[in-house]
Amino acid sequence: MKAAQNEEVDLEPGAAERRARQRFVARRRGESCFWALVDDRRLALNDLSLEGFSLPASSILATGVAFDFVLQREDLPDEVHGRAEVVNQIAGEDVAKAGCRFLTLAEGGAERLHEWLVAHVLVNASVRITEKDAERIVSGPSLI
Repeated sequence: MKAAQNEEVDLEPGAAERRARQRFVARRRGESCFWALVDDRRLALNDLSLEGFSLPASSILATGVAFDFVLQREDLPDEVHGRAEVVNQIAGEDVAKAGCRFLTLAEGGAERLHEWLVAHVLVNASVRITEKDAERIVSGPSLI
């Protein structure tokens, strides 16, 4: 991973249980569209937000573990590099999930992630919305 100046992501330490910002399902037309490279493995994300993501749990992603990651979008070359921490494990019907929060994002990563999520909201909206509406949804508080 190329060395990059890190910028801190503004998160409260007690935010492990619930994100303050909206989470977005990491699927488009039923297919995974956001991925994380973790420990040389490409894992499909379950969800993604400006604060973190969840992905299938594994023995290398125990609660409290901090790890480097590279986020990718399906079929697009740009990436977001950073470091995250597993804040919880969630038992699922199909597979257990590891909930992770960003510790740092490489320079420009926060802006790139915001752009990704705005585009994701626009493409997946079931009603017509503007880019400004999508930006408000991405940057605003959790709706759930």
